[in-house]
Amino acid sequence: MAWAGLAKSFAAGVATSSGEADLVARGAAADNPVSCRAALFATDAASFQESEVLQAEVFGSSSIVVRCADAGEMNAVAAKLEGQSTATIHADESDYGVAGRLLPTLDTKAGRILFNGWPTGVEVGYAMVHGGPFPATSDSRTTSVGARAIERFLRPVAYQDVPKALLPSAISEGNQDQLWRRIEGQLTRD
Repeated sequence: MAWAGLAKSFAAGVATSSGEADLVARGAAADNPVSCRAALFATDAASFQESEVLQAEVFGSSSIVVRCADAGEMNAVAAKLEGQSTATIHADESDYGVAGRLLPTLDTKAGRILFNGWPTGVEVGYAMVHGGPFPATSDSRTTSVGARAIERFLRPVAYQDVPKALLPSAISEGNQDQLWRRIEGQLTRD
């Protein structure tokens, strides 16, 4: 984990989940204040829907397999979810009908939908976002990964009537830094 406090929060979340679901597998323990001992739980749909503990996010390497009797029960579980950073569907072509009925619910719940993969493999690309509706993020208009992530770290500054000799090189005439810039709405290196 990024810091010891986050590792402690993860351990507490796993301990709380242990009282509500079956522990299926556990990763190896490590003697490190930032270690994250992976945990896999399983439960049935009714127990998941009734438990605020199981529905709460445990940030880190933990997952809950929710066993559903049929597609209707699976859709009911998905409808109960809070906002998530990601949602994953594991399916083959024979499952596409069921998956297609599930997608409209998931796209209201998650900022990124994966097929046959595991989060959080992220990359800097224009289609990559990692956010989602609250509580997955406090501002779903932006993302923490992908090309749009830079928006989170920008602080635009307008230079009005500043003498050309005093402008920063990044925006001065001649583009000494050879940066891509947007001038009058056009992307240019001129």
